[in-house]
Amino acid sequence: MYPTIQEAERLLKEAAQCNPGPWENHSRVAAQCAKQIAERCMGMNPEKAYVLGLMHDIGRKFGVRHLGHVYDGWKYMLECGYDEVARICLTHSFNEGKLEDYIGNFDISEQQIEEIRLALDGIEFDEYDKLIQLCDSIASADGVVDMGERMNDVKKRYGHYPQSKWDKNTELKRYFEQKAGEDIYVIVNS
Repeated sequence: MYPTIQEAERLLKEAAQCNPGPWENHSRVAAQCAKQIAERCMGMNPEKAYVLGLMHDIGRKFGVRHLGHVYDGWKYMLECGYDEVARICLTHSFNEGKLEDYIGNFDISEQQIEEIRLALDGIEFDEYDKLIQLCDSIASADGVVDMGERMNDVKKRYGHYPQSKWDKNTELKRYFEQKAGEDIYVIVNS
């Protein structure tokens, strides 16, 4: 289950009031990209894609955190009854499906880390998990950016960006370009 667009917008505005920052606009850019790509992909729901993109970083509501934003968003959306959003909050940072994928500080307890590990082990990524991972990798607070530019920015901020994660993002881009029948940048900039 996921909220309506109006409810998702309300939740995002409320969250941004609790912790203002560029993450709000990054979420909006990711949402718009997800909607535009889903419109071109048979069997995908553009409204659902938009909502999931809008909400993927909702855990930032609870402060400036690294892995904590993943955990906080996942738990918050489960409490709200939005299991599909909770899933995206969890999966958006792990394009290879492993906890070790995470780039940033592990700023949660060992018990919470284990909860994430167990949850990830039980998930087989679907089209929406993959789509939001892709959109997260091309969305900045200022708009759509080249995937390489975004990954280099993350690398500069955190000191590394694993090649396997980089390759997976490139694979996701190719996957959705094939599915949509068009270059991703043409789609999201139209």
